[in-house]
Amino acid sequence: MSSNDTVYDPNPPEPPPSLEELEKLPFRLGVGAVLFNRERKVFAAQRSDMISAAWQMPQGGIDKGEDPQAAVFRELKEETGTANARLLAESRDWLSYDLPLDLVPKLWKGRYRGQKQKWYALEFLGQDDEIDIFGPHAEFKAWKWADFVDLPALIVPFKRDLYRRVFEEFRHLA
Repeated sequence: MSSNDTVYDPNPPEPPPSLEELEKLPFRLGVGAVLFNRERKVFAAQRSDMISAAWQMPQGGIDKGEDPQAAVFRELKEETGTANARLLAESRDWLSYDLPLDLVPKLWKGRYRGQKQKWYALEFLGQDDEIDIFGPHAEFKAWKWADFVDLPALIVPFKRDLYRRVFEEFRHLA
């Protein structure tokens, strides 16, 4: 990763784990949402906690005992201000990504190596004025409707392979 790709403070509060230690850590279970509008563009939001212009689709953890499909609608509501959407498709498999070693101690108290996510394609049924990224769980500073094919290039490098797999799975809906 080049210095231009650094997304968090490069001085972790504790040393990063070794590769052997990383492989022993579990993945955090989560969900992701590909939210299509009527023009088949996809909701993307710019993270407020990163130095780089990192964009992502709505995603987050699954609460203990929570159904993944319920989690995706909860995350959608928390991150966009609306859950006015209908389910189009669900990913066949759980998709995962590893965090860069220097981020492991900074995220989720160092308990996870990355995330294993179930992804859902959803159709937004509302109007753009329903979207509010500045709610009580605000993680973003801007949002836009983007071409689905452009999303992998907009996000942080360590999530690009996952986004390419999501694209392959749902491109028939774009």
